[in-house]
Amino acid sequence: MLQSIELPEELNISLGSESRDFAVKGTFAQPVFASVSGIIFGAVWLGFTFFMMSFFLAPGFIEGAIQSFKSPDSSGEGGMMGSLFFIVFFGIFLTVGFWVFFKGIFSLFRRGGYFVGTPTRLVNFRRGRLSSSDWEQFTGNISVRGNNKKGNITLEMRTGKMISGKGGSRFVPDVIYILGIEGAFDIEQICRKRIKENDPTPSS
Repeated sequence: MLQSIELPEELNISLGSESRDFAVKGTFAQPVFASVSGIIFGAVWLGFTFFMMSFFLAPGFIEGAIQSFKSPDSSGEGGMMGSLFFIVFFGIFLTVGFWVFFKGIFSLFRRGGYFVGTPTRLVNFRRGRLSSSDWEQFTGNISVRGNNKKGNITLEMRTGKMISGKGGSRFVPDVIYILGIEGAFDIEQICRKRIKENDPTPSS
């Protein structure tokens, strides 16, 4: 039996008279491994960038590099251009590294918000922002981990993006995580039923 929880007023207003299959509150917005992988990637990126900076910005190297930008009759403008080039170049790399690193840290503490399933859509309400996805937008590929007292659900969507790799381009679908909830296996069955009912592809 699924527990009923008290929903925020804004969410109740949005749902109106829609019937509700389930209503749960997720603990976090994404799995811990996704956040940790971002933190690790950001740390490695920053470490590599700082290593390159220590090499390229060594006194002997930078002096020669700046001199190479100077023309014989320049009055120092070439040196300024050389310095500016290195500042912009490494500034971009540092910005990317810090952004990925801190994004991973912040995502560790980002809450998942409320999830409500209705016969036609899945609604998510988090920090005053409401989003909903019709069941027809999901593929039906669902994974559940944990147990019925506390489990995690991953719902795969039809939307996504193409990512290029060594083996060529591949499609990576968008996913919705419902994490740390009670009755995960019961909710998985409800989601699967609704996705099948709203499947836009004709049955063979």
